[in-house]
Amino acid sequence: MRILFLFILISATLFSCVVSKKKFDDLNSKKSKLELEKADCQDQLGKSNAQNKRLLAKIDSLNNEIDNRNKEIANLSNANASAVEQHKKYQQSSEEQTSRLSQNLSQREKDLQDSEKKINELKADLDAREARVKELETALANKDKAVADLKNRVSDALLGFKEKDLTINVKNGKVYVSLSEQLLFKSGSTEVDKKGVEALKKLAGALKEQNDINVMVEGHTDDVPIAKGTTCMKDNWDLSVLRATEIVRILLSSGVNPNKLVPSGRGEYSPVAEGKTPEARQKNRRTEIILTPKLDELFQILDTK
Repeated sequence: MRILFLFILISATLFSCVVSKKKFDDLNSKKSKLELEKADCQDQLGKSNAQNKRLLAKIDSLNNEIDNRNKEIANLSNANASAVEQHKKYQQSSEEQTSRLSQNLSQREKDLQDSEKKINELKADLDAREARVKELETALANKDKAVADLKNRVSDALLGFKEKDLTINVKNGKVYVSLSEQLLFKSGSTEVDKKGVEALKKLAGALKEQNDINVMVEGHTDDVPIAKGTTCMKDNWDLSVLRATEIVRILLSSGVNPNKLVPSGRGEYSPVAEGKTPEARQKNRRTEIILTPKLDELFQILDTK
């Protein structure tokens, strides 16, 4: 605008005044220079306008980018707030779960301690039971040895008698001395024959020092009823009991402790041979002397709790 104003001023001066050619040339030269400057300014203005447009476009782009970034920031902020809230929930849930796990762990530790205590108690009980089993095994072994020694002692004492007159066996931890009727009694009699008395005295010699055994004398008959009118006897029960009692008296008089002696009558009701033949009936007419080791040691171990 300033250049245009000068141009108008110069033009007015040219028309209003008479100037010299030299001055005119100077003015033309200035005019040309000013026109060049004007063109240059217009060119610079065009470039400035173009640059301004580019800058405005860039500003718009930057503003759009800023808006997008702001939206992203808002979204991120919302997401962060949501994440923070979710984290709080997770943290609270984790703390609750940790608390529950801690309680469960404490309970399991307590249960484990209780289990260990029970295991120790069971182990102690098992050790005690094993000790009792060993004691029982030792006691049983001692008992078996005592039974075997007793059988050998009785066998040695009765060695001179015929096998058909007596037998010696071990059954259920007891020594059974079975004496036939023909060795001890006449038919229907309760008086022991001399040979039978001899056998019983030898047996008593083997038993009288044995304080750890009980002696049961069992009388057995066959199934033939006793003769009617037999003195002091009604049936085979009486016969079997009286015979057992008579044998007990002989053992007692021969030195066997009376506290260890028990007479018993079984009559005809515990036969060793079936049938009614003379041979079967002869086998059933017998006296069994049952030698039972005392089991005080075993009972004491069994009663131990």
